Amino acid sequence: MKKMVRTSMSYMILGLIFGVYFREFTKINDFTGVTQLSVLHTHTLILGMFFFLIVLLLEKNFNITQHKNYKKFYMFYNMGLGITLLMMLIHGTMTVLGIDSSAAISGIAGLGHIILTVGLGFLFNVLLGSVKE
Repeated sequence: MKKMVRTSMSYMILGLIFGVYFREFTKINDFTGVTQLSVLHTHTLILGMFFFLIVLLLEKNFNITQHKNYKKFYMFYNMGLGITLLMMLIHGTMTVLGIDSSAAISGIAGLGHIILTVGLGFLFNVLLGSVKE
């Protein structure tokens, strides 16, 4: 359970750093347009911090870490979220700097979303196997 708390706390710290980065980076570059940096902070806090606080409650009530697919969920979810957040950071930074985004960035972000979805699939498999009827 401490691993989930640490994971949640790590995403909280990262989300707060992303919020400061968005505010300061756009201010330094006199950027007032729309960028993915503006939603990076909230994506990190909701999909990272709050999500793992909910998983912590699920562990407390249903002992989900004992399920055979829990480690797969944890690995795929964090990998997918990490790739997705990194691509949002890169794309948003390029937007602020006035650099055209390439299709590769969108493609990698799409792969991040797919990996994240696989992780969610494993989570629901874990939940279905752990919840008593």
